[in-house]
Amino acid sequence: MSIIRPSLPFGLLLATATGLSSSPLRAWPGHSGDRPHGPPPAAILACADLLEADACQFSSPLGEETGSCVLPPTGPSLICDPENRLEEPGAYPIVDTGQSACYNEWEETACPAEATAAFYGQDAQHLGQAPSLVAPGDGTVQDAVTGLTWQQSPDTNGDGVLDSRDKLGYAQARDYCANLVLAGWDDWRLPDIKTLYSLIDFRGRDPSGYYGSEISGLIPFLDTQYFDFAYGDLEAGERLIDAQYASATLAVTPAESGSARLFGVNFADGRIKGYDLTLFGEEKTFVVSCVRGNPAYGRNDFLDPGDGTIRDLATGLMWARADSGAEAPEGLDWEQALAWVAVKNAAGYLGYADWRLPNVKELQSLVDYRRAPEATGSAAIDPLFQVTGLINEAGEDDFPAYWSSTTHANWTENPGATAAYVHFGRAMGYQNGRWIDVHGAGAQRSDPKSGDPADYPTGRGPQGDAIRIYNDVRLVRDDLEANDLEANDLETSD
Repeated sequence: MSIIRPSLPFGLLLATATGLSSSPLRAWPGHSGDRPHGPPPAAILACADLLEADACQFSSPLGEETGSCVLPPTGPSLICDPENRLEEPGAYPIVDTGQSACYNEWEETACPAEATAAFYGQDAQHLGQAPSLVAPGDGTVQDAVTGLTWQQSPDTNGDGVLDSRDKLGYAQARDYCANLVLAGWDDWRLPDIKTLYSLIDFRGRDPSGYYGSEISGLIPFLDTQYFDFAYGDLEAGERLIDAQYASATLAVTPAESGSARLFGVNFADGRIKGYDLTLFGEEKTFVVSCVRGNPAYGRNDFLDPGDGTIRDLATGLMWARADSGAEAPEGLDWEQALAWVAVKNAAGYLGYADWRLPNVKELQSLVDYRRAPEATGSAAIDPLFQVTGLINEAGEDDFPAYWSSTTHANWTENPGATAAYVHFGRAMGYQNGRWIDVHGAGAQRSDPKSGDPADYPTGRGPQGDAIRIYNDVRLVRDDLEANDLEANDLETSD
């Protein structure tokens, strides 16, 4: 069954009802659709009888929020800050994907030189912040871009071999990192999904569909010059692609089985999926890599100046508030998505001519993993953004996936046939004769760049993944004015 795209947007269309303010609107953890300007009163009341740095708690539309009492720059009242919201901006730099090759519909090709050429504007044509990794020889890897320090090897049992015996269940993984002492540090943690995804490297090649045992020609989605890595343990009955790394991020809605679901990154096949914590009645286990440093990494700092853009002061990116859904209600294939960006640039959309299709790591930075259609009735994105709705394969009101500019290369004779995208609604799959959400809002998958989704009436792969050839676009550009806007916002708040 194909998805149906209404021509009118639905969902949380913030500020269309209240009108846009002439002063910037700031996002705040747990803010509701009618209170975008700052912390909710409950966050202030939570610290009324407490001191700075005391633990605090308050209720928000997203549930119980816990944090610490902080004094904002404008004072004078303490505020319960559940996400270190008042950290200095710029704490969330997006590390580049590493992709340096351009692709057409099927294979690697020379990068297009003209903006009007087919496939112009893809990942390799915009250089982001290259990773800056150092392995000092103490069992860690330090990333100068993100300020994060990583455990170099996921050899949790310390036997010098990476195999299935190193994998841990979710609770074990959290305890392992919390109790780890490595290189003199004891403040390790299990990374959340955005922190973990900072490591993904799209020079990798997806081995899905490869059933051999020879791995010398395979390339994981992790820089093995610095990190130890192993494909699935074939001798233990695993598949080569069983290299799912655990994050600390749980889905806000349970899996179809009723169990909790963990978001993980598979560095063998280059995807984010939601994984049940139990599998065939047993606890599912994961590869574990602990992290320390920069606790603010992965936390957005959105600012809405009321001009049709949303600025993220944490990442230094500017986004279009609206997506492509109203103009292209049937969705766009990958080549059409790139061409649509070129059209918007030629028209000087919102006063700029340097918009681009975001790479997949930039796109994933927008996901709000505290939101999902079943849990919050919204897309997995801050309500400051306008999201066009659709009817999904199961006939449910849902939200789109967005194309990235990143080709998801594979090992076959058509290595460039698929591109990566991120779900901001359900990630559907066909199982037991029906469509269900198999991987959760916030999953990153990949599908053919062109074709007919009707050719896949029951999806594809072991979980019947729905094939989304026609997706939406969310424009992005580098926000060169971010520092000026931050200063202006503080002055406006005085």
